[in-house]
Amino acid sequence: MLYKLKGYPEGWIEKRMRGIAIREELTDEWQKRGAQLAKDYEILSAEISQATFGLTPSEYKKVKGLKKENLRDHMGDLELILTMLGERTTTEIHRTKDTQGVPRLKDDARVGGQIAGTARKQIERKIGKSIISKGKFLGNNRRIN
Repeated sequence: MLYKLKGYPEGWIEKRMRGIAIREELTDEWQKRGAQLAKDYEILSAEISQATFGLTPSEYKKVKGLKKENLRDHMGDLELILTMLGERTTTEIHRTKDTQGVPRLKDDARVGGQIAGTARKQIERKIGKSIISKGKFLGNNRRIN
């Protein structure tokens, strides 16, 4: 497995794989409910990220100093978990409300992200620091800032 060769810890790899499955389920749901263009997925993803972390994916990549790299490959455990929480919650909201059309999907995405964002803020208050890790992952669980 590529992540193992790059030095990622086993527990992180498990979270990353689960996150990929949750993301695929969400994008399938979006497609069934009216998202068609790449821009639709970008808008919906940005809505979840903004509400969860206070950053759009492009802003988040800048914080981490990333260019073409995959943002999630440079997230720590809590970042991955909160991303999964926002996306999984959004999927459930879509299904419960039987949401149709990008404008309504966007509203649901914001709510799903807000739920994860509330969890993030509570965690940060308790630990006294941001859970947003800076820098790129270098393998063997090292980061550069």
